[in-house]
Amino acid sequence: MSNNTPTALIAEDEPLLAQALQVELARAWPALNIVASVGDGASAVRQTLALQPDVLFFDIRMPGMSGLEAAAELAEQWPTAGKAFPALVFVTAYDQYAVQAFEAQAVDYLLKPLQAARLAKTIEKLQLALAKPAQGAINFEATLNQLRGLLGAASAAGATAGVAPLTVIQASVGNSIRMVPVGDVLCFEAADKYVRVLAAEREYLIRTPLKELLEQLDTQVFWQIHRGTVVRALAIESVTRDEAGKVALTLRGLKEKFAVSRLYAHLFKAM
Repeated sequence: MSNNTPTALIAEDEPLLAQALQVELARAWPALNIVASVGDGASAVRQTLALQPDVLFFDIRMPGMSGLEAAAELAEQWPTAGKAFPALVFVTAYDQYAVQAFEAQAVDYLLKPLQAARLAKTIEKLQLALAKPAQGAINFEATLNQLRGLLGAASAAGATAGVAPLTVIQASVGNSIRMVPVGDVLCFEAADKYVRVLAAEREYLIRTPLKELLEQLDTQVFWQIHRGTVVRALAIESVTRDEAGKVALTLRGLKEKFAVSRLYAHLFKAM
């Protein structure tokens, strides 16, 4: 904390709710300085990296990048040297699945509509956490573990929602549609508005979001290694770690390297 004044950023796409949270925080924690309030996940990532606040209040459901996805992206980009990763509080409308997932991962959360007593407990937790800056590195590892758990719970919830397993990809090639067996796919990689479908001999582009594909893929067969990359586990040929600690891997049949984010680097620590 700079000058011992705690700072916070609010990411909430509903202006009235963002304002209500600011009012309640000003009443319950007058020393807290709200340095920014944004309405989408991408802005939350940019502003957090620029301002490096002590606390983040992230709404789970925001346009484009969700609060959970924004937190995962921040964890990937956060500088390992310097200031500790911010304390995370997720804000959500009542959802039994979400509450159970947060409690299982020991992540603090606030339910909409806000309740003063619940907010007071959250503030007490945050003040205790901010009083121990020396534990920043430990807290960052704990945050990574919590985010892995929440992302896994979100994928599991989608997978159990009655979605049939994916067996074939329908990819447009010129004026025709190519039926690509999932068994031939080595990698799915998000690229702008498309997803690259990489097979050993050919690349295809599809418009189905990677998030939707993940819900239909066997997680024992396909491993997510980055927010935008999913690879066939048995196709992994080599895994390397550079001097900065960044992990990358190669796949049999493909020449390019694929970055492994901090959230998924633990998959290869035992190798």
